[in-house]
Amino acid sequence: MAKKVVATLKTGTGKNFTKCIKMVKSEKTGAYTFKTEVVPNEQIKEFFEKK
Repeated sequence: MAKKVVATLKTGTGKNFTKCIKMVKSEKTGAYTFKTEVVPNEQIKEFFEKK
C-alpha cells in the first residue's frame, strides 16, 4: 500500500511540494534543533529566509 502512495506523489500534485529541513539554534540552550515543513515549490526561498 505504501508503494501506491509514493507512486501517486511522484506522478500527481506531489511534485509541487518539497520537504524542507532547517537547522535552528536555540537561544536558551545553544543547542540546534531541526524545523521540518512541507512547502510549495514557490515558497522554498521564503521558508529558509524567515526566522
